[in-house]
Amino acid sequence: MNLILERTDAVPFFTEMSSVFKALGMRARDYDWFISDIETNYYGNGFTSEDQWMTGEALERFITENTVQFIWAVFSAFPKGTRFPVEVAPTVDGFPGYWSGVEVASQLANALFEIAAWDSSATILVGLPGKATERFVSVYPDAKLLVSAGR
Repeated sequence: MNLILERTDAVPFFTEMSSVFKALGMRARDYDWFISDIETNYYGNGFTSEDQWMTGEALERFITENTVQFIWAVFSAFPKGTRFPVEVAPTVDGFPGYWSGVEVASQLANALFEIAAWDSSATILVGLPGKATERFVSVYPDAKLLVSAGR
């Protein structure tokens, strides 16, 4: 299922990933991540603006040790141990699928799900498992189906 969280007072700022994972009832360390189209208010501890593969443990450490707002970014989740050359990295602003009005899939083939930070004003969740969707909506009742949020 695909959701968007925007126009809400329920979060102190978009997209602080440790809060997103907590609301989903998930841990970053349970997956490996391809992170792309990155702009954030903090880089450091091995994290840069370059598109990158990151272990779930490293991502979890980075987001729990630092208060980071991701302004733009796409987090593509994969089973642990996944690595392959990414020829076309997922983008946020340049991806029209979010606003197409139809159910969209993760931009990278075989990604389990995708989390996108949209211009520090929305969190977009694509391909979420049912339980994570239910949990996120229970924490953030302002979240709505992405297909109904077409711009």
